[in-house]
Amino acid sequence: MIIQNQTDVTSAVLAELERAANPRFREIMSALVRHLHEFAREVRLTEDEFREGAAVIAELGKRTNLSHNEVILMAGSLGLSTLVCLLNNGNNGQTETTANLLGPFWRLDSPRTENGGSIIRSPTPGEKLIVNARVVDQEGAPVAGAEVDVWHSSTEGFYESQDPGQADMNLRGKFTTDADGRISFRSIRPAGYPIPVDGPVGDVLRTQGRHNMRPAHVHFLIYKPGFKTHISQVYSNDDPNLETDVQFGVTEALIGHYVRHDDGAEPWYSLDHTFILDRGEAKLPRPPITGKASGERPVLEVLARQP
Repeated sequence: MIIQNQTDVTSAVLAELERAANPRFREIMSALVRHLHEFAREVRLTEDEFREGAAVIAELGKRTNLSHNEVILMAGSLGLSTLVCLLNNGNNGQTETTANLLGPFWRLDSPRTENGGSIIRSPTPGEKLIVNARVVDQEGAPVAGAEVDVWHSSTEGFYESQDPGQADMNLRGKFTTDADGRISFRSIRPAGYPIPVDGPVGDVLRTQGRHNMRPAHVHFLIYKPGFKTHISQVYSNDDPNLETDVQFGVTEALIGHYVRHDDGAEPWYSLDHTFILDRGEAKLPRPPITGKASGERPVLEVLARQP
């Protein structure tokens, strides 16, 4: 088609997409083109703004490496990650679910650990935490033999992949549920932390006047053939940033209760939580990172939330 005016552009692109043999690709790309073109019309996107947006997208790619994924960080900061999660779980977003974000810090091949074992693999400051988790199906029956991958940040706000000072795979472990669908492990109580803001994500947050804090949480990824792979996070009930999570991840079903115990030489905490699996296809997601940072430990910056 020879383009006569701006409306012809959309028609021409959509017509060419009809050639695509894959129907799902054709559906997704056609919807993307329609919405993207209408977005440009609605905001009357200028040429300078278009170039600036393209530069941001390019920078997202440049900032993504073996130990950091700026693209996933941006998707979470815009609420897209949570939206996609809810659209695909909890009766397509109509009911509560214990499914949640994968996040940008999951790694494959975390160390297999016996039930009741510790995931502390190098000296890590923090209060002792014992986690007891149970995995059940929609009818409440225990799911035995499920792999449960767990990971969380240190009290200093770093996942081990970000922090050259932590041992490889520190605060990560993979467990197998017993006949009653249970696992348990020992660790330190995680703290809330600021997401990295030295790239495009930080620029967007500053422009919006938002903070960059995530409430304290522990990640879980539960895998067993016959069930849809269940990705989750359990948040600390007393964290001040539950309402304003920079990644929009907190749902009522995932607010965990960290119980303090004073029956030992030092206070310690316990966390009990149950996860409900849906029947479906078991497949692991593509890891957002594949390695560990080296060099100097990064400096964490905390942004203030504007009133």
